[in-house]
Amino acid sequence: MHTNRFFCRQTGFGITVAGWLAAVCMSAATADNPMGFVAGAQRPGGDGPAIEVPGGWMVAYKETIPGTDVTFSMIPVPGGTFSQGSPAAETDRNAHEGPQFAVKIAPFWIGKCEVTWSEYKAYMRACDLFKAIESAKIRTVTPDNQADAVTAPSNLYDPTTTFSNGEDPFQPAVTMTQFAARQYTQWLSGLLAEFYRLPTESEWEYACRAGTTTPWHCGSDAAQLEAFGWFADISDETTHPVGQKQPNAWGLYDMHGNAAEWVLDELVPDGYARQAGLGQPVPDAVAAVWPTHLSPRVVRGGSYYDEASECRSASRRGSEDVAWKEIDPNLPKSPWWYTEEPALGVGMRVVRPLVVPEVAERRRWWQADIESIQADTNDRIMQGRGARGLVDPKLPADAKAAGIEN
Repeated sequence: MHTNRFFCRQTGFGITVAGWLAAVCMSAATADNPMGFVAGAQRPGGDGPAIEVPGGWMVAYKETIPGTDVTFSMIPVPGGTFSQGSPAAETDRNAHEGPQFAVKIAPFWIGKCEVTWSEYKAYMRACDLFKAIESAKIRTVTPDNQADAVTAPSNLYDPTTTFSNGEDPFQPAVTMTQFAARQYTQWLSGLLAEFYRLPTESEWEYACRAGTTTPWHCGSDAAQLEAFGWFADISDETTHPVGQKQPNAWGLYDMHGNAAEWVLDELVPDGYARQAGLGQPVPDAVAAVWPTHLSPRVVRGGSYYDEASECRSASRRGSEDVAWKEIDPNLPKSPWWYTEEPALGVGMRVVRPLVVPEVAERRRWWQADIESIQADTNDRIMQGRGARGLVDPKLPADAKAAGIEN
């Protein structure tokens, strides 16, 4: 049993895995059971998936974003080992997809669907909320606590680009940068006192494949994909509300097409050569390629404008930060938004690991990882086009008490 710390919903402090499990087993009536975990040796009832882990079971769950009536659902994914990337026959199309290597994955929960506009717009409203809180001189961001502050995206200069495919509450949110996606997960984590983040590339592909080894999780025949995903041949050149197609074997929707999805990793020129040279299987934490450059960063799953071949489980695309912001009129260009057509189909899906790292590691998942992103963010906030705030479960109540509309 590892001694990593869990993020305690009640206090925000960490407790060891062993201590947390003991507390859960001691008194289900008084222990603060983490969302999605059922203690005990007996499999929980119900029709949903249940993954056995030490001390109990991971189960599917639904969360409501505090201060809203917006919900999202999370699905448990079992730990295991799989072959990441494409076999040689597929790799000939894209050298970035090989060589294949074995990865060992720890259990986690992942979003049943892509993050929707109803979810992401709640985060977008944080810009005005943080400004109002600053004016009210409550929950002040200082040099001592700024490391834990969330940056909210600037209000849209021209919403027509961002919402060119519509803004139905159930359509996937798109055009956010990877930095904005990571900050969304920090905002969500603060409100819910749980640790949410982007998936690693290995976690994403493992969840997409759901135990399969075929090009798509639905098989080897592209003709089968129509029942499972929105891609160029059938999408009418737009995103669609999430969850309309059939899910994969683990209950995850839109893993092929609709919106491509951000993962943590940087796309490097030699593909998976570094990982393939390590001892096999490679732990997911070692396989991950933490970004050191602004771009290219990896998006997965393909989008509504991609051909079926570009929506395969192993297919990868690199971001183009400069090109994707070409018509952004601001200087510096927004660290939160893209403006060009390729990004109209780039969104995100969230992950919550079973074992949560210490605070320094959590911050690494959320915050700007290169100096230029941090500098651009600071500059935009100084100009009033963006804001920072401290986010925890009490935020909605504190705002309401101060007479601030969220």
